[in-house]
Amino acid sequence: MTIVDTRTPNPKSFVTGATGDWEMVIGMEVHAQVSSKAKLFSGASAEYGGEPNDHVSLVDAAMPGMLPVINKFCVEQAVRTGLGLKAEINNTSVFDRKNYFYPDLPQGYQISQFKQPVVGEGTIIIEIDGEEIEVGVERIHLEQDAGKSLHDQHPNMSFVDLNRSGVALMEIVSKPDIRSADEAKAYITKLRTILRYLGTCDGNMDEGSMRADVNVSVRKPGGEFGTRCEIKNVNSIRFMGQAIEYEARRQVDLLEDGGTVDQETRLFDAKSGKTRSMRSKEEAHDYRYFPDPDLLPLEFDDAFVENIRVTLPELPDDKRHRFVNDFGLTPYDASVLVMERATSDFFEKVAKGRDAKLAANWVINDLLGRLNKDGLEIASSPVSAEQLGKIIDLIGAGTISGKIAKDLFEIVWTEGGDPDSLVEERGMKQVTDTGAIEAIVDEIIAANPDKVEQAKAKPTLAGWFVGQVMKASQGKANPQAVNDLVKSKLGVE
Repeated sequence: MTIVDTRTPNPKSFVTGATGDWEMVIGMEVHAQVSSKAKLFSGASAEYGGEPNDHVSLVDAAMPGMLPVINKFCVEQAVRTGLGLKAEINNTSVFDRKNYFYPDLPQGYQISQFKQPVVGEGTIIIEIDGEEIEVGVERIHLEQDAGKSLHDQHPNMSFVDLNRSGVALMEIVSKPDIRSADEAKAYITKLRTILRYLGTCDGNMDEGSMRADVNVSVRKPGGEFGTRCEIKNVNSIRFMGQAIEYEARRQVDLLEDGGTVDQETRLFDAKSGKTRSMRSKEEAHDYRYFPDPDLLPLEFDDAFVENIRVTLPELPDDKRHRFVNDFGLTPYDASVLVMERATSDFFEKVAKGRDAKLAANWVINDLLGRLNKDGLEIASSPVSAEQLGKIIDLIGAGTISGKIAKDLFEIVWTEGGDPDSLVEERGMKQVTDTGAIEAIVDEIIAANPDKVEQAKAKPTLAGWFVGQVMKASQGKANPQAVNDLVKSKLGVE
């Protein structure tokens, strides 16, 4: 296969060596577990966890005479993913046998797709420093996962758990369009977001349902592609960045010392922050691919594809543009809100009929900040969209100030309750009576004649009086009214 370079050199992706700059070239093969209750070719459970070898059928264990039967739902999920990536859907595809030996592969081969995948070329748009970058997707094919070898159960023995054997995976292969660790992290983050919106993969990297093989090479800017090394099974976005940066530097140092880069598979050691050699990298012919004789070609018509297309949700890019255009949000705020579908849904409930910018500030800064602090998902938020909306309504009506609103948010978070009732019961309404505020202002000014003279000489010191008035009113005075009265009394602008 001829690889065509579709990117122009970007100085931000350079690694500086003794002989000048080198450019990183990165491609990714993401293995995303299909959100399906059953495996790809058997009815065994695909649920995460369970006791070893608890979710294994005779097909998964490769018992003689057992034949695979395709899971239609998994095919639908692959097509749905392809449509979400605006990719070409192939109405005919073929399952192949990828032959290799490993103890956790009981068949002695993996059922995958080689020359004729179910999904062809697509694109993913990422954003780096305000610049949109298009990363091409080469293909998406379906394949079955292998089992898992366990080496820490006994000092002299290894065990095999076949629970994952036969679990449906979508292998999403990018073109070599990625040029830095930051771009790679943005790509996997965006892909994960799209898959979660579509509901085709839960994206839980810590559970292994989404992991990536990262191909890294270096070259002189604009030159021919160098020899690539594959970093296998990276299951953390942070570790991915570290692995890429280390591997690129390793290759540059090796080449500048007069050495050559061997095409190989490497592993990333999170403790040392380094990659290490695992084995020489296989080529396609090493796997002796051939069509699986137990499975007919996979064929479906355009109606099958269209029936899936009409069920697609609004995807992150479209939602982000709508938030910017319809709600007047900044591109950054819109990007934060659409990162997770649950967050965007929560925001839209809060923003309905209200100041969308104010709603976005509260969701991003207060709600998401507190959820992150407490290690909670938005689905488990102690403050509902209805409750947060009521807090914003109270601010808009002038019933409470922004400071009081934060106190009210904390009460609702820890104790629950209706915001309107809490404000009444706890006397949290802000004071808007200018007569009452003026009396406090006069008292503070009368008690601090020296500060008055300082403020007249340096008007910015008027803020000290504002602070004292707010303190004396226990934060209930209307801040704007206080500010206006203080400046008027002191005769400053």
